[in-house]
Amino acid sequence: MSNPSEPTFETTCLVRDTCLCLHLQRAARAVARRFDTAFRRLDLTNGQFSLLMSLNRPDQASMRGVANLLAMDRTTLTAALKPLERRGLVTVAVDPTDRRGRRLMLTPQGRDLLAEAVPIWQREHAALDVGFAPDGPERLRADLRALS
Repeated sequence: MSNPSEPTFETTCLVRDTCLCLHLQRAARAVARRFDTAFRRLDLTNGQFSLLMSLNRPDQASMRGVANLLAMDRTTLTAALKPLERRGLVTVAVDPTDRRGRRLMLTPQGRDLLAEAVPIWQREHAALDVGFAPDGPERLRADLRALS
């Protein structure tokens, strides 16, 4: 005899078929793997590409601003920056206006790597877009922005 408070198999199927969190996680993993594979020859992950791209600006970025943009906590961002800093792709400096803060900036080597990575990103995005209806990619982006 089963416990009436235990979820049924039908509930499992309902979650499998309708859970936005599950479907977003699965899609995110599939897309991440695709971009990781594409960037592999540059010794770059999709997350590192996004992080480097977030620093591609005329002025230094704050840790808080980049963490917010990438939806990361600052501890995770600090850990993600370390290998990029070791490779000479980014610099992390004390914020002169607030000694507790940090300022982030791409180095010339980081800009060069992004210059190599952007055509790969463009190619992969174009290939992904082919799988959608004509307005599908932009509609999906809008829906994802609405969720976040």
